[in-house]
Amino acid sequence: MTPRDPDILCIGSVLWDVIGRCTDPMVSGNDKPGRITRIPGGVALNIAMTLAGLGFHPALLSVVGEDAEGAELSLACARLGLDITHLTRAKDLPTDRYMAIEASNGLVAAIADAHSLEAAGDRILSPLINGPLGTPDAPFQGPIALDGNLTEGLLAEIAEHPAFALADLRIAPASPGKATRLLPFLSAGRGTLYVNLEEACLLCEAPLTSAPEAAAALVARGAARALVTNGGAPCGDAIRDGVVTETPRPVTVTRVTGAGDTFMAAHIAAERDGLDRQAALRQALAVAADYVSGGDCT
Repeated sequence: MTPRDPDILCIGSVLWDVIGRCTDPMVSGNDKPGRITRIPGGVALNIAMTLAGLGFHPALLSVVGEDAEGAELSLACARLGLDITHLTRAKDLPTDRYMAIEASNGLVAAIADAHSLEAAGDRILSPLINGPLGTPDAPFQGPIALDGNLTEGLLAEIAEHPAFALADLRIAPASPGKATRLLPFLSAGRGTLYVNLEEACLLCEAPLTSAPEAAAALVARGAARALVTNGGAPCGDAIRDGVVTETPRPVTVTRVTGAGDTFMAAHIAAERDGLDRQAALRQALAVAADYVSGGDCT
């Protein structure tokens, strides 16, 4: 049987999520009982897993170590139906990890250890630049989901690189602490940005008060398109022709890690299915609401 070609590339963090969850509210310094899980995660992987559940065949471009954790993670990805053919295995780097504590009042704290991804640099892009997925003279022409765990320098290179010139770039910052790494895409006027209100404020260097306002501000600063979420408040999808808005339905939040990644993947899938901007935004919010309330997002 001939292997199926990937119909979307997911570039960025592929790691283990270690999540501690408590059903009570928590504040800094608390020590409470709960549950601790270890699951495949990382922005690029979260997006890929959701897309696979929605009928895509995603390929991962990232790095895992040639350690036991990397071997186990690669096997888990393959079992999830993800294309790991182009995943870089590094002898000199450990597999990355993310650790978070969540409680009934939301995310308490998190640490992302994506140092191996940063150290690997453009090694992970070789299949897209030197083949077989593409070259500067024959660029990949499908959608690419890209996350801000890459270094600022590499993201700036991608924003201008001819190997990405024909791709439908969909870009997430990974966290507010890495939001400004996406500034090269505003300067280049490339891609669709998926950010929350806090991240939009950092990119715009302004105290914006609503997601629709922030989406319009990002486009005014050069973004080709911007989708901005704000928890349970109205969100916005802005292009130069205007902003559409939708309000998420109220839900009881049981998990938050990966919610933005799920929203982004669901939005990509909705547009693939031919939904217009308003309907695609509504559908993506519905899938994200199912996710945060503990339901099946696929």
